[in-house]
Amino acid sequence: MTSETPPRRGRGRRPAAEVRAGVLRAAADLLLDEGIKAVTFDRVAAAAGSSKVTLYKWWPSAGALAAEAYFTHSEHQLEFPDTGDLRADLTAQMRAFVRLLTQGGAGPVIAGLIGVAQTDPELSAAFSRHYSGPRRALALATFEKARDRGELRPGLDLGMLVDQLWGACYHRLLIPDEPLTEQFAIALVDNALDGARPR
Repeated sequence: MTSETPPRRGRGRRPAAEVRAGVLRAAADLLLDEGIKAVTFDRVAAAAGSSKVTLYKWWPSAGALAAEAYFTHSEHQLEFPDTGDLRADLTAQMRAFVRLLTQGGAGPVIAGLIGVAQTDPELSAAFSRHYSGPRRALALATFEKARDRGELRPGLDLGMLVDQLWGACYHRLLIPDEPLTEQFAIALVDNALDGARPR
């Protein structure tokens, strides 16, 4: 009597969430190491051990993939503290944002994404959906809570406050006539919360 050899089990398919996370990691690595032009479906698929068909199924373009990969990479570095003290929380968040742009290698990446987004509507939509939109919503929610606590005046245009603060940082990133520093971030918060008029 001969014993039967049990059939070999194939490796099987990886769960979709695992594949997607691996693709986003591979894309983020290419983006941070070599810039936006390095993020192609060919290179990302090879680095992630995935297929181009899978990438095309999930992302309309390599630019859209790059935008989501950047957000996934940077999300934990840009958490907004919520201690109940707007000035302290906003200062901590703005300093973290400036550090990310100036020390973490993300400055050239975000500048590249913004540049390419001007002519790539799919990247532009992905950038807004995965990065700038969620960041803006988080800031607005923080400002709404602060207004409810009486730390901001009623009727203040909270969207304009977002533009004043983060827009100034993007301006110095993209037009580097003046340095983008943590001291600048602190001064931005003070200027926005205290106003420009003499007391």
